[in-house]
Amino acid sequence: MYNTPDKYFLRIHHSRPRFKNNQEEVLIYIATEISKLKEMDKKDFKLKVNNSLKLFPGNSNKSQKTIDNWRTEISSFFGLIQRNKTDDKSLPSVMAKKLAEEQDLIQFYKYFLFYFQYPGGHLKPQENKKLIENNVRFKPASYIIKVLEEGEKLTGKRFFINKAELTHCIFNDLRVTRDIRPVRDTVELLLTNRKSKLDYDWSGDVIRYAGDILDYMLIADLLVSHDAQKFYINNTEKEAVASFISNEIQCDIYSKFYNKEKIETIEITNLLPAWFDYVNTDLHEGIFRTDLYKYLGIAEASYKSLVQDAINEFHEKISNKEEVKTKEIGDFGEGLILGHEKMRVKNGGQEGLIHLIQKIPTQFAVGYDIQSVELNKTKRYIEVKTTVSSKRINYFNFHLTPNEWDVATTLQDNYFVYRLSITKGGTELRMLRNPVSLYKQDKITMSPRDGADIKFNDDVSETTELLLWED
Repeated sequence: MYNTPDKYFLRIHHSRPRFKNNQEEVLIYIATEISKLKEMDKKDFKLKVNNSLKLFPGNSNKSQKTIDNWRTEISSFFGLIQRNKTDDKSLPSVMAKKLAEEQDLIQFYKYFLFYFQYPGGHLKPQENKKLIENNVRFKPASYIIKVLEEGEKLTGKRFFINKAELTHCIFNDLRVTRDIRPVRDTVELLLTNRKSKLDYDWSGDVIRYAGDILDYMLIADLLVSHDAQKFYINNTEKEAVASFISNEIQCDIYSKFYNKEKIETIEITNLLPAWFDYVNTDLHEGIFRTDLYKYLGIAEASYKSLVQDAINEFHEKISNKEEVKTKEIGDFGEGLILGHEKMRVKNGGQEGLIHLIQKIPTQFAVGYDIQSVELNKTKRYIEVKTTVSSKRINYFNFHLTPNEWDVATTLQDNYFVYRLSITKGGTELRMLRNPVSLYKQDKITMSPRDGADIKFNDDVSETTELLLWED
């Protein structure tokens, strides 16, 4: 049995959201709700967030204490609320707005892990005080990726780590969290323990904190795991992995306390607004955006066809002297729907109508993304709303701008919203026809907010298989 040597042992931990088993669904819901709020008095903001949490499916009977705990965890752990200490106000964080607007949970977890560290504002002040007194400065995601990369270099093959190894050889060891032990030394320790067939304490309450980080890295698509035991680098995410390897960014707000003889917890508490500013700034625009086609593992022929549609749009951007980033090529949920519509018409025996299916350039602001066609040659106008997550989302919502809502009102039954959910397990495509009519029939919920926030249940939408375009 391997145990961290006593003289180096210090267990580090973090908050564990009470909704951990359903956190992806909760986060995309509450980020959307928080992003609707204006900056306001802290107490009023708290009340509004609590009211939104009460409305989440299954929460109506939860106690006030449970709702308060949810809000605190959402605020402190995931940084969805920022604070203005000067006038004691709260406001939606940049991260909350980004998640609400882009609906990309994979990207969200990458950002979360990129900034996550010990000490940090996600911990109680007295816990941060203990870490500082022990000179702990540790960014787990970055260190884990470096260990896995070094392991592959050293062994010449795929290298893994499990939750028990991470707990006892890294998380609970001051040689890593305080001294930042060279990753090669950590890899050699892991290999030595494996060769000696040493076991570890796998108790749930022992490995849960290190295990959480591996689970979050799996959701972020930074790691892959084939048996929920061994975790490897995801080599299809090389750009993101490289960002973590070169990540030397540390939140320096705690630096002044190191080597200080006496630290008051109130001093650490006063740094909370600065912590939430830190995790919500410099989000490296675009670097963690999910490449939908690679994420789904679409066949190369279909991938090329879909990407070509994006390239055509980029040519138009270039002619208009707009900036084009190469990574944007794979980032169009609309590209998937464009291929779907072409295949739907082709399968319906109307291949001659395919040329009528077009993606509308964003700058035209016509109120929909794709102009398509019915098999009887009438027009179909489609607004695409895409969510990317690691598991199925059961609670559906989206936002229509004032222009999109007005156009939906005008086009009526010719207007569709395609709600595309993309997960590692595949895709789910739900179609809402004439959302304005559905609202008037009380079949969907609409809240006015610079347009319309729509919520709907599965039974009011038509679920269909996403078709991939094939010549």
